[in-house]
Amino acid sequence: MGGARSYAVVTAAYWGFTLTDGALRMLVLLHFHRLGYSPATLALLFLLYEAAGIAANLAGGWLATRHGISRMLAVGLSLQIAGFVLLSLLSPGWTAAASVAWVVFAQGICGVAKDLTKTASKSAIKLTAGDASGRLFRWVAWFTGSKNAMKGVGFFIGGLLLEAFGFRGALWAMAVLLGFVLAGVLLLVPRLMGRGKASKSLGELFSKNRGVNLMAAARVVLFGARDVWFVVGVPLYLYASGWSFTAVGAFLASWTIGYGLVQAAAPSLVRRSGDGLSTEVPAARLWSALLLLVTVGLAIAVALQPPALDWIVVAGLCVFGFAFAMNSSIHSYLVLAYAGSEKAAEDVGFYYAANAFGRFGGTLLSGLLYQWGGLLYTLCGAAAMLATCWAVTLLLPAHATARVAPTAVPAAGEGG
Repeated sequence: MGGARSYAVVTAAYWGFTLTDGALRMLVLLHFHRLGYSPATLALLFLLYEAAGIAANLAGGWLATRHGISRMLAVGLSLQIAGFVLLSLLSPGWTAAASVAWVVFAQGICGVAKDLTKTASKSAIKLTAGDASGRLFRWVAWFTGSKNAMKGVGFFIGGLLLEAFGFRGALWAMAVLLGFVLAGVLLLVPRLMGRGKASKSLGELFSKNRGVNLMAAARVVLFGARDVWFVVGVPLYLYASGWSFTAVGAFLASWTIGYGLVQAAAPSLVRRSGDGLSTEVPAARLWSALLLLVTVGLAIAVALQPPALDWIVVAGLCVFGFAFAMNSSIHSYLVLAYAGSEKAAEDVGFYYAANAFGRFGGTLLSGLLYQWGGLLYTLCGAAAMLATCWAVTLLLPAHATARVAPTAVPAAGEGG
């Protein structure tokens, strides 16, 4: 199968997965909010989902290198279906503690599924695009942007399915959809795609070059800054302002679709360089600074409590989404630009483990900060993380030698 065709098949499979993943988040959030769960408890429902992604990304990159991308895609899709089935077995007669434990467990399975699928899919892009920086940036941007647009559609579908079919019926419908996607992956993706020589030790697995390490650090705080106010704070704030479940889901869907479209368009908004780094790295620094300024401005607006604040928050979120999409797309490109081709899946897995760690911290803080101080506290937390992200981008290497020479790791028996 040619590179472009393989890219198209993997992208389509991830679209199907992301559609159901976005719907799942909205289903769980709105269903349990309607049952009276507190913001902190709602955040708890997603914690294992996010925490599982840390290990799943590391293991997924290693397993994709060892067994091939097709197998990891199939495993990820199968686990997502299993998670949906488990969630559908939740009984209204259970105690609150039992219900929370069951949902957290099932969400953990879905978290593993998401990150196995994402690592395998992003690794496939590196393999099919090759080392041509222009094509790599375009393909990464389109994959990431279209994926997030599908996630936005999933937010809307989740709210719609919840009202139309209820919690259990929506889950079964999504499981059936993913069954068709799984069949397509098994039939169309080459079995040995991406298979290579995997790392033999943890030291080798964690031995990344400086560029990949710094991008991972930036990713932690970038996605923590988004989720600290977006996961719990924004939906509950809009609902408390009088918005319906459908309206909240529709807005978040529109926002995520627009965010995805900006990601897909990022290559046309960033001046390209021959080496793939010398202008792209300064662009990462610029957009990090702009995102920080937008978030600080939003926090000030919320603190002043002007009239029609909910619409000011909506407008500010749209500006935030544009700047965040640019950051995310540039970061997604840079990690693949820094990564080596031989073990691209492992490099991508390491990077997205950092992404999962950031989402985990952001999700936890989203519930806690919103419960302690409302939307203002979550925005202040986001601003602090984005200041750190901007500082990390100042350290990024902007030359081609950053693609090689892993940083030293302690040998067996060494301390540190």
